[in-house]
Amino acid sequence: MKQSGKWPRSGFGSLVLIAAVVGGGAAAFAYTAGWLSPGRLTPERLIAALAPPGGASPGHRRNHAKGICFTGAFEANGNGVELSRAKVFERGKYSAVGRFNLGTADPNAVDATVRVRGLGLQIAAADGEEWRMALINPPFFAVSTPQAFHDLLIASGKKDPEAMKAFIQSNPEFAAFATWAKTAPWTDSYAEDAYHGLNSFIFTDARGGERTVRWSLLPTAQVVPISQAELEKRGPDFLEQEITERIRTAGPQRWTMVTTVADPGDPTADPSKAWPEGRRTVQVGTLVVQRIEQERDGPCRDINFDPTVLPQGIRVSDDPFPAARSSVYRKSYDLRAAEAGSYPRTGTTKP
Repeated sequence: MKQSGKWPRSGFGSLVLIAAVVGGGAAAFAYTAGWLSPGRLTPERLIAALAPPGGASPGHRRNHAKGICFTGAFEANGNGVELSRAKVFERGKYSAVGRFNLGTADPNAVDATVRVRGLGLQIAAADGEEWRMALINPPFFAVSTPQAFHDLLIASGKKDPEAMKAFIQSNPEFAAFATWAKTAPWTDSYAEDAYHGLNSFIFTDARGGERTVRWSLLPTAQVVPISQAELEKRGPDFLEQEITERIRTAGPQRWTMVTTVADPGDPTADPSKAWPEGRRTVQVGTLVVQRIEQERDGPCRDINFDPTVLPQGIRVSDDPFPAARSSVYRKSYDLRAAEAGSYPRTGTTKP
């Protein structure tokens, strides 16, 4: 984050820079056949735009690089079968592997400097089908199109403040995200954050009926807001330390999965627009985080939380972002896998 006369910490320039670097991190966008020409936007160009000034950290994810693994279960209550024939909605307990993370390309970032937090999750049914997702704590995304995200990264990386002003003029939806980044409360625990899947998907029920939905994970832990300054006093890696100790001493932590069903006319291809209040919601189960493991040797290390990995009964909608993110995630995985020697396992636990 820049700290100079042109980018004062308390000024709007600083805010939008933070939002650009960490807020956009939950969705890396790329060329996907059919919606952008390869000359305009590619996975390589997006990954290059995400890289910090000193370059990417070899062996790490190209964004959301700082994180910690968890294992647990998704306890489906059976309500979801009304919406989707996916087996993970049938009443029962399903294996879950995930990753708490920060929206930054720096694996050594100080927790209090990163505004957006994320949760990657993989739920597996007994028949081997998987449901993968990547969620973040803002209730809506920073921009409305993949091209706008790329433009945001480029503008925020320039020293000229006029670049961000021009970007905001061209992308007025960013103002809502900037307000959230400035005013939303902080917490000092991953356990106290809500995580939102901002993209739209189609649920298909057993009779072939279809509904467009989004989903969120809402914490059952008591939320205790703190200031950014208070979090800074906790230490650079406090969030990982806190969630590890919390589960060790207080036991498993839980989030309620709530699906929201769109009404006709609700925007389904634009994650920067929240759906109006009053939409139908269905609580479909509970995520139970039972164990924390360091990422270097943990079970989440080699999982791509690709949102297009879906079970039967869930498919992508007209929202272009999941397919675009899938393209970049795949490229990012290839890069970090080739660089594994720069981020070696310790050998203290099995992968």
